[in-house]
Amino acid sequence: MKTLVLTFCKLRRSLNFSKILIMDLGTVIKNIRKEKRQTQSEFAALCGITQTYLSQIEGNLKEPNLSTLKEISLNLDVPLPILFFLSLNDQDISPEKREAFEILSPTVKNFISDFFEV
Repeated sequence: MKTLVLTFCKLRRSLNFSKILIMDLGTVIKNIRKEKRQTQSEFAALCGITQTYLSQIEGNLKEPNLSTLKEISLNLDVPLPILFFLSLNDQDISPEKREAFEILSPTVKNFISDFFEV
């Protein structure tokens, strides 16, 4: 697990994305929650937030703070850096690094999906 996080950090540095603009974190959270067959109400209760707030997060209407993201990550059983990576869009990557991202991203996302069963 530590190796995977370190690999992600190296990939992040090599792709040089400093400001993430279009991340689709809410959709990633929603999809993983649904894969785990949890309702919004059940999952919100586990995370200590309201179902309404979770709905807003999943709809990308609200940006949760770091402590809420950590709790969501913990309850999804997926490390937070992995959630961030899964939510990246090619527009989040600087233009000079997009080609590398487009080549690497499907392989990395498949590995993550297999490893974390998401």
